[in-house]
Amino acid sequence: MSPPAKKRRTRADDAREAAAPDTTTEQPGEKAPSPTPEALEKPEQTTSATDGASKAQDRMARFKALQARAKNSSETNMKEVTRESQRLAEDPAQLTALRRRHDIAAHKLLKAETEDAGEDFERKRAWDWTVDESEKWDKRLKKKAAHRDNNAFQDYQAESNKVYKRQLKNLNVDLDAYTKQKLAAIEKAAAAGSLEIVETEDGEMIAVDKDGTFYATADSTSFTQNKPDKAAIDRLVADINRAEAQSLKKRKERQAKNGDDGDITYINEKNKQFNQKLARFYDKYTSDIRDSFERGTMI
Repeated sequence: MSPPAKKRRTRADDAREAAAPDTTTEQPGEKAPSPTPEALEKPEQTTSATDGASKAQDRMARFKALQARAKNSSETNMKEVTRESQRLAEDPAQLTALRRRHDIAAHKLLKAETEDAGEDFERKRAWDWTVDESEKWDKRLKKKAAHRDNNAFQDYQAESNKVYKRQLKNLNVDLDAYTKQKLAAIEKAAAAGSLEIVETEDGEMIAVDKDGTFYATADSTSFTQNKPDKAAIDRLVADINRAEAQSLKKRKERQAKNGDDGDITYINEKNKQFNQKLARFYDKYTSDIRDSFERGTMI
């Protein structure tokens, strides 16, 4: 038996299908299907992936910042090391000697050129200085020559006087603070009645001490009530430490001249000479052993 023949589709059939209602559309009373768990997990996975990417970017940014900081620090350290090596390579004494030789050569050249021109060299040099500067310079040279002649030790009083003058020359006086303290002391004494401010005929104000308690004399003890500030105390401590360091340096220099720069290993002068004789012959063989004993590594 042959299969039934297919019915030919016409335009009328297409029109009926288009006019028929769609049964697959959602009815007004029906609810939308609930989303599946897989559909709910997808946004969470997307959010976690975004957070992980942002954290990775932050870590990468901090890592790059640390790398840049480390690179900058290494470059700065290298520049400082290079500058320090250059500074150590230059001997200040040689630079000073080189400048001195340059000044002497320039002085001799100027003197030779002036004499060749038939002029007075000292007179020409004096044109560059004023009278006051010239007098100050002559006074300085005279004082320097007197100090050079008086450099030898005379007695302890003269030595103390030289030290005192040197300390005064290096003393930095705060004139503003001194003026403020002076005005405060004058006002306090005037308020107490021991000091009287008198105006002279030319308008100058002077302080007159009534009972002799304001102006210091040989019997005055008011200086004991002075309370210096912390900066003055620090300067005093620094001066004392500098003096002690200078004294220690000179003592070491004297000991080095006498051969006493090392440890004291003798009991008298004869034993000292014997130890020096042993050191001349055997120090080159026992230096490692002595260094090991001093470090504490010798067994």
